[in-house]
Amino acid sequence: MKPVPLLSLFLSFTIGVIAQVPPGAARVPSSPDSTKTYPMNEVVVSATRSERAPGEIGRSVSVIPKEMIAGSIYNSVAEVLSQQQGVYVVGNGQNPGMLQSLFMRGAASNQTSVLIDEVPITDPSTPTHALDLSELALLGTDRIELVRGSHSTLYGSSAIGGVVNVLSAKEGLQGFNSDVEFTGGTFGANTSTYGENILLNYTAASGIYANAGIAADNVKGLDATVDTLTTPGAFKNRDRDDYNRRDILGKIGYKSDPLELYASYRNTTGSAGLDKGAFTDDNNDILGFRRNLFTYGGEENLGSGWSLKLIGGYSDLHRASVDDSSVVDATGTTDHAYSSDTWKGSTNTDELQANFSGRGLAAVVGGGVSTETMGLQSFYYSSAFGGYESTSNLDTLDIHTSIRDLFLHVDANGLLLDEALSALSLGAGIRFNRHSTYGDNTTLEINPSYSVRQGALLYFSYSTGFNAPSLYELYAPDVNDLSGIARGNRNLTPETSSSYEAGFKQSLNAVSYSVDYFVTVTDNLIEDVYLWDKNIGIDTLGNDYLRDDFRGDTYLNVGKQTTNGFEASFHALLSRDFSLTGNLSIVAGRLDYATSAINLQQTHGNHVQLFSNGQFVTGNVEVRGLARRPNSANLSLAWIVAPSVTLTFSGRYAGRRNDVYYDAALGPYGALGTLPIAAYTLFDLAGRWDLGEHVTLLGRLANLFDTRYSEIAGYTTEGRGIYVSLRYEGQPF
Repeated sequence: MKPVPLLSLFLSFTIGVIAQVPPGAARVPSSPDSTKTYPMNEVVVSATRSERAPGEIGRSVSVIPKEMIAGSIYNSVAEVLSQQQGVYVVGNGQNPGMLQSLFMRGAASNQTSVLIDEVPITDPSTPTHALDLSELALLGTDRIELVRGSHSTLYGSSAIGGVVNVLSAKEGLQGFNSDVEFTGGTFGANTSTYGENILLNYTAASGIYANAGIAADNVKGLDATVDTLTTPGAFKNRDRDDYNRRDILGKIGYKSDPLELYASYRNTTGSAGLDKGAFTDDNNDILGFRRNLFTYGGEENLGSGWSLKLIGGYSDLHRASVDDSSVVDATGTTDHAYSSDTWKGSTNTDELQANFSGRGLAAVVGGGVSTETMGLQSFYYSSAFGGYESTSNLDTLDIHTSIRDLFLHVDANGLLLDEALSALSLGAGIRFNRHSTYGDNTTLEINPSYSVRQGALLYFSYSTGFNAPSLYELYAPDVNDLSGIARGNRNLTPETSSSYEAGFKQSLNAVSYSVDYFVTVTDNLIEDVYLWDKNIGIDTLGNDYLRDDFRGDTYLNVGKQTTNGFEASFHALLSRDFSLTGNLSIVAGRLDYATSAINLQQTHGNHVQLFSNGQFVTGNVEVRGLARRPNSANLSLAWIVAPSVTLTFSGRYAGRRNDVYYDAALGPYGALGTLPIAAYTLFDLAGRWDLGEHVTLLGRLANLFDTRYSEIAGYTTEGRGIYVSLRYEGQPF
């Protein structure tokens, strides 16, 4: 790991971001238990697929409960996750509706598994099947759970960086319940945002409940790209990129002592203005999005410590982009071009698991099947030079894959052998996967822990993970005419990881903290590569315009990524009225490539150039540093000014990092270069005022001092913001 200056570490830890306690979360009841660090009875299911207290689990886990989410004025899952250790969300500070990519523990954006009600949610229509986090809303969220580190033994593909599980609300108090919130604000000159979030619940004495909700966001936004054109009188076709979104939620269920059943439906639609790329505006490019998501499940307590659980979900998504002719000069001339692209995809997951819990032993065994499909239709027309038209349609190819799996995980306590060994625990698990294209692979996990004293746990874990190739990486049909090489590579194998973690966590009456160190090695990285004529020297490629040296592009397993890092978090009740919460994440990494890893059958022996950095793989290639994955820190001080008023001052720090951009100078066709992005520190001031038993007024002043920070090269970020929210939660009758 590259050394970090002590001053930077100090600043990172002491003036970081808002951490895990939003406005009001530090509120402490006036009972004798008011000095407890965790006033709520938290449990986490994502770490072991059974309910456990976070302090008992020998992994780095976090639980963000409903009370914490509702007590803040954050409007998206991305905003909430950005306050957690080990997490960096690129796009969180961008114009609303921009792409939001999740990076956990240095893993790539498609290497963290995101779940809704324990069902994996991906976007199979994209080249890497990574989920755009801006798609997720907080409507109907009961809590969010995070497990850091490889976790494929319990959750399958993509769980290399970790797991994010968004769990929706179930039953309420008996009778009719409502949760209604209206939010408005501005985040820069001539911007505005208005939102409504309404969730209604009816819970009958019989155990039957029904939830219905709607959320809407209407944003008049920023000019999303940086304007670098300084020539006097030059034509500028600048515009603001607005965003509109709506979520509709319905859920019905039944919960009694031995049995629980539920089914839910969520519809998300959105429309966002886009730009052509960094520094380049476009007022006619619009992206529309729609996803239908069904989740369902049930659990029955069979007695004698046994229970049976079913989890399932289906989603279909549709994304359409239309880029009409854009005006390019003051006389109204356009670029004479029109394009439209429609991406479609679906996912389906069904799993059955059996749980056992007894004295000193807990186990889960299960299996299931998941499928993905994708389709793409493209149309391009240009009226310039007599007209040109092209179309592409992948729908007829019936592109799909499936994974079948069996898994077993056991947590055993020393009590099984002797009472004197009760401080020792051991978790272990294994998973068998069968993919319809590449075949079989196995993941495993071992996790010993030792309870040093009450509330203090020392732990170690070794776990493996995998990330299956996306549908596009496997089946993209584009073929180079000269070589006959297709872009999709059906011989791809999954990316596989080995993750080591050692940590310590302790919870006292007024203070809790955790520290951990991790190393993750991911092999068989899938890279997009250019292929060049093997008979032409690399230094002369592209020099003869009468000669075509290009032999296509394809996907290869060709690299290895190594990441290591340190994480720390704490929460302290400084007094009855003050609490302090913070976390620190340091991550470093490198990429290694070797000619020995290249599949010559796929490349036909041609030169291989990495699109991700422009380098030719002619031996061993090492790239230091990871793009868009900075060191980060969060800090939050909450002050209970009066019984009904809480103020929170918070800061968020992101360290210096590299961004990527298209560099035409990297090889004949260009590739991705890197550009350093300066570190930034943002400060917020938030307040909560309880106007009555059920009504709360929330406010936040965002980015108090820095309005010119950058997340992505060439794109603007939200400026100084003012947000106000009025919320009612209770039983109106």
